[in-house]
Amino acid sequence: MMDSLEEDLTCSVCYSLFSDPRVLPCSHTFCKNCLDNLLQVSSNYSIWRPLRLPIKCPNCRSVVELPPTGVDALPSNVSLRAIVDKYQRDSEPRAPSCQEHRRQPLNMYCIQDRQLICGLCLTVGQHQGHPIDDLQAAFIREKQTPALLLARLSEQRWAQVCELGEQLEQEKARCESLLRQDRQEVNQFFVSLEEVLARKKQGYLEALSEVAAEVSQAYDPLIDRVKELQEEQLDLVSLGSSVEEEDSPLVYLEKVHQFRDRVEKFIQTPLPSVINLSVTPRAASYLQQNWSAVTISSLERAPVPKLCCCASSTETEAEVAQPIRAAWDRWRRMQPTASVVLLGLLLLAALWVNPVGRASLGFSLLSRLSQLVQALNSNTLISVWDMLAAKCEAVGAAVREWSPQLSVFRDRVFQQVAALFKTLTSR
Repeated sequence: MMDSLEEDLTCSVCYSLFSDPRVLPCSHTFCKNCLDNLLQVSSNYSIWRPLRLPIKCPNCRSVVELPPTGVDALPSNVSLRAIVDKYQRDSEPRAPSCQEHRRQPLNMYCIQDRQLICGLCLTVGQHQGHPIDDLQAAFIREKQTPALLLARLSEQRWAQVCELGEQLEQEKARCESLLRQDRQEVNQFFVSLEEVLARKKQGYLEALSEVAAEVSQAYDPLIDRVKELQEEQLDLVSLGSSVEEEDSPLVYLEKVHQFRDRVEKFIQTPLPSVINLSVTPRAASYLQQNWSAVTISSLERAPVPKLCCCASSTETEAEVAQPIRAAWDRWRRMQPTASVVLLGLLLLAALWVNPVGRASLGFSLLSRLSQLVQALNSNTLISVWDMLAAKCEAVGAAVREWSPQLSVFRDRVFQQVAALFKTLTSR
């Protein structure tokens, strides 16, 4: 709103607020100085009557005549001048007023809070009882304060601050050096761990590669032999077809004879037996059993297995244990008398204790032991028999538990003996 008012109070020639505004006969108003300048320019190029001074209005462009006295003869725009004067007075900056107490001027300086306050702030407001001063007086009093404060900043203080800065830089450099050392230690530690793990991994993979070579060495000859048999059978099938197409009786009979020999030989050729190899120990169970409790300090000592590729028994546990159970049942069905069994056991014990003269001692003791057995109660003999039966059952369970390992051991021994025999016969 103030900007719009200022635009209305601006002269269209000098674009400033009207100064001594004068009204032309066309009712347009301009500053007196602006009209004097326009009149001077018009007079230089005018051929007008000398008693009249022509001037062209800048707004409506109409030519008007002025009296010989010029612009001074034009009437003054008194109302517009009054409005311009009032606008200029209102536009001057006013003293700030208190926001807490409306229309109260801020004419005092609170020394404690370092701000301007009004009279009500000092008497009834939040600055009640605070020391005050005139703003200009406080300004003059503190004018010399910066110089006094600068004087207190001595060279000694500057040297202390510089020395402190150097100490801090040195401490920072020392800590950064420690951190660099720690970073190197961490890198070296984990690099060593990676190297150990890489060696363990490489060792395990090499062991697996060796077992893979053993598997190939065991199966490849058999697979090649089977492929040869397949090719032989395909050749025989093709030969049989060609024999059937033979027209000459003599040639036909000869080919049939040769074909029969080859077929008989092929049928009698033993087929290679399937071997069931097993790799022990398996990786998952071995790592779970031996590496789950490995710590960083014991990582170097963590074991790498010695893998074994051996034939696995195709017999089940029940099949292995069946002959043992049958023998035990046959022995139970014999139902020997308790006296005879006990006599035999006692005799064996006596022979074991005295290895010298076992036979004579055994027969000498036999008569005495028979008398002792006759004196024993039958219930005692039955309990001894039951105890022996329980022990035999325990032995049978142990045999059943170890039967797979025993069968694997048996197969390996058989393979070693066969290899030894093959080596001896080849020489």
